[in-house]
Amino acid sequence: MPIEIKMPAITPDFDAGNISSWDKSVGDKVVKGDTLVAIETDKAIIEVEAESNGTLGQILIPTGTEDVPVHSLIGYLLIGDETIADLPKRPAEDNENNENNENNEGNEGNEGNEGNEGNGISTASESESELNPVEGLTSVTVTTLPTLPVMPAQEEVSENRSQRLFASPLARRIAEQNQVDLKTLKGRGPRGRILRADVEHALHPKAPESEVSQATSPQSSLIKHSQVRKVIAQRLVESKQQIPHFYLSVDCEIDTLKGMLLELNAAAPTKTNADTSVKEATYKLTINDVVVKAVARAMELVPEVNASWTDKAMVRHEAIDISIAVSTDAGLITPIVCQANTKGLSSISNEIRQLAQTARKGQLQPHQYQGGGFTISNLGMYGIDHFSAIVNPPQACILAVGAGQKKPVVKDDELAIATVMNLTLSADHRVVDGAVGAQFLSLVKRFVESPAHLML
Repeated sequence: MPIEIKMPAITPDFDAGNISSWDKSVGDKVVKGDTLVAIETDKAIIEVEAESNGTLGQILIPTGTEDVPVHSLIGYLLIGDETIADLPKRPAEDNENNENNENNEGNEGNEGNEGNEGNGISTASESESELNPVEGLTSVTVTTLPTLPVMPAQEEVSENRSQRLFASPLARRIAEQNQVDLKTLKGRGPRGRILRADVEHALHPKAPESEVSQATSPQSSLIKHSQVRKVIAQRLVESKQQIPHFYLSVDCEIDTLKGMLLELNAAAPTKTNADTSVKEATYKLTINDVVVKAVARAMELVPEVNASWTDKAMVRHEAIDISIAVSTDAGLITPIVCQANTKGLSSISNEIRQLAQTARKGQLQPHQYQGGGFTISNLGMYGIDHFSAIVNPPQACILAVGAGQKKPVVKDDELAIATVMNLTLSADHRVVDGAVGAQFLSLVKRFVESPAHLML
């Protein structure tokens, strides 16, 4: 029997994804473990692998389709000697019904569907009624069965079902946070289920075409929002509207640190690159690597910053997992250095470099970017000497790292020149008090200016 290929439930709060691309075409031979389809989530591109050897028999949801609900059927994998003829048959839909469906395209989740559930009538889901024919296959259509008369007892059941709200957990959470009444929304998911996208649309309605046209000139172009960009926008709005930010800033002299890095990098052992046959250093330490280690060490001493706010309780995290802001073509993403306090500088450096490369390829796995108790954002490589970052919820703190610049300083009552780097802490005042934030930042400054303390 053909194997069903479904939209995977990648994370607990993941309710819909986009079909980024099909790596196989209908009729292609498939080996177990081969990538069948790439799914775009709000953070990365996730590859769905074949469960068994076989042949890709049918693609139900084509490349480019957005907001495909979790567990939706997207294709079939043929096993052994199976052919297209072995694919499940679907009833044909007459031309009249086709015209009606086209006219009613915007009327998703008919009110009668849930009532029919008790009559033993199965109604076609939205994803089934809008299937595109696959090249080389017969067009797939669905027949709408006639509605049977509803008995009095069934009317009561239907009424009770109509009062039920079908919504994903993430949609409920976003609606609760933004005081959106789910009863006022029409869901686009199966059986009218309310998805995250439905709540987001209610919060930020799309501009009418006329409005979009007026906002653009002949020299302008419209760039479609990626899934990552949509999530970034939503989370940043939530952060600035709901989190009471406060900011602490300190300057660090990093000449001692720069000297230490020169010595360590010069003494780094080498290994031969298997691809190029060229000897390379096993690590190349940067100032950012030391900042990560300094933050991890300071979090050990001031665990209050490693926490999250909830309406019922403060969540104190045991593991010191630090998110590193990485810029990608799709937008900002924050892969995590787990248990950074237990790792040496060379391990941190190599891990950050590998995570950044994977993030820019869009290949991060959920466990590589979900979680984290603290975020570091470094714009120093762009010459930015000072900035304030926005807290990344549910975290309570984010540290902005600027560029090191030569500046006049006073040492022993005499004017001198030193390389100065600014650190700015943005904190959620519900979780972190000013004194706690100041204590934490002073420790980070101490470790950066005197990196030998990191060895203690």
